[in-house]
Amino acid sequence: MTNLPARASVLWVPVAGRHGEDPGRLLAAEGFEVVEAAGPGPALELIETSGFDVLLYDLLAGSGLELLELARRTRPQQVVVPLVAAEAVSEGREAVRRGAFHYLRAPVEAEDLVLTVQRASERAALLRDNRELRLEVEERFSTHGVIGHHGSIEAVRSLVRKVAPTSAVVMIHGETGTGKELVARAIHHLSPRGDRPLYAVNCASIPENLLESELFGYEKGAFTGASARKKGLLELASGSTLFLDEVGDLAPQLQAKLLRVLQERELRRVGGNDTIPVDLRVISASHRDLAGMVAAGTLRQDFYYRLSTFPIHIPPLRERVTDIPLLVEHFLEQYAEAHGCGPLRLSEGAAARLLAYPWPGNVRQLASAVERASILAEGGVVEESDLPLEVAGFRPVEAPSREIELPDEGLDLAELEKRLLIQALEKAGGVVARAAPLLGLTYRTCQYRLAKHGIRPA
Repeated sequence: MTNLPARASVLWVPVAGRHGEDPGRLLAAEGFEVVEAAGPGPALELIETSGFDVLLYDLLAGSGLELLELARRTRPQQVVVPLVAAEAVSEGREAVRRGAFHYLRAPVEAEDLVLTVQRASERAALLRDNRELRLEVEERFSTHGVIGHHGSIEAVRSLVRKVAPTSAVVMIHGETGTGKELVARAIHHLSPRGDRPLYAVNCASIPENLLESELFGYEKGAFTGASARKKGLLELASGSTLFLDEVGDLAPQLQAKLLRVLQERELRRVGGNDTIPVDLRVISASHRDLAGMVAAGTLRQDFYYRLSTFPIHIPPLRERVTDIPLLVEHFLEQYAEAHGCGPLRLSEGAAARLLAYPWPGNVRQLASAVERASILAEGGVVEESDLPLEVAGFRPVEAPSREIELPDEGLDLAELEKRLLIQALEKAGGVVARAAPLLGLTYRTCQYRLAKHGIRPA
């Protein structure tokens, strides 16, 4: 018996007297589950209600190509194999052009029939697995890490759905802990490249001299210790996706080399002379103010614009406070199961503390806080005392009065300006573009005043 993939089923739509030995019987004898339909109408009803791995039908059975298109529209993951008369090969080719897997000439040889339908069944199993994987990824994307109904998160999901099927270069902006890598993985897995692994590298975690070898690979003897040729991530990711996290930490020399790869679709290994073609999609991410880095001359402008073809901004958690209860509910369920804590719920006090805290570490910090609380909780209830000290003890600072009174002894205006600039930078996490609005300044004016006082952003 033929070694068949699981659930290899065939819907057979014959035309009486045209096939010699009945193809349906031949396939059933080889272990396929064969259902015969009396014509195109009954076949479509069966496709809608039951579904089959393979639709095998005579191209002259009723409406021919129309049945092919209707079947594929009704169940896209179904594989279609038409039978054509020996003198009508052009019709078979047209069927393949419109989405058929292959065509067979009637009357068909038993060996050709079984081999073709077996391959079609394997193709159907692959399509089914890919579809299930993509549904799983979509579910994970909407329920893990980026949970919420806030408009800003809905906007992120919309952008991911639109850009995923393309090959566009994507730049993901967002603070640490907002879920940039999760969004990158969602884009990859929902793309045509999603059946291949995503290759990821954190540009901030690898020294510059090692990062070049990691990305580009090297030839034997390129440097001390290079005892054999090694492919880099750029080469390994050909046909797939490369995720460059914290791309703002790349040295200028590597920026130039990567720009050439993006533009020319080719690379040279370290110590090599041969040009190697690559076909990869690049998704990058950073928590830094990359536009500010371009203005400061620490990031190449052409590199920045090439990476920013399709920007996606992930909002910080403090800007979507209404999503915190949904996130907490999800994490409570997740960690209760992981640690065997049983069902958990929040006390009113704990819920109030979680909502009041500004979460500088965003969703990642919230997840850690809930995990800790789920371990400490007793009686199935998370109390304030189970939360981390910084969360349980947090009290919102009252807004200061706008009225400023000049002291009798006067003040040093330049020193006051310097102190305010430093405070604004600290509040903005070292990002000039965010510090400027806190002081009512434009980006350029803020940069000028920082330089005047010798203050360098972190």
